Amino acid sequence: MKNDAVPTADLMVDDVMRRWPSTIRVFLDFRMRCVGCPIAAFHTVDEACDEHSIDPAALLSKLRDTANAVV
Repeated sequence: MKNDAVPTADLMVDDVMRRWPSTIRVFLDFRMRCVGCPIAAFHTVDEACDEHSIDPAALLSKLRDTANAVV
């Protein structure tokens, strides 16, 4: 991973969920089927947003808020 401080659009979905487990709830809230998907290790956040017709800015904002909320 390039940046450990916050989730970014170029990180693999699986890496985001492993680094910040609390973000799993965000993917579920956005009705993305990434949790448990074998493709999560190969799709970036941006690609997953495209695949699920999700606004990447909205998802990233929520992912970052959630990742930063964890102490």
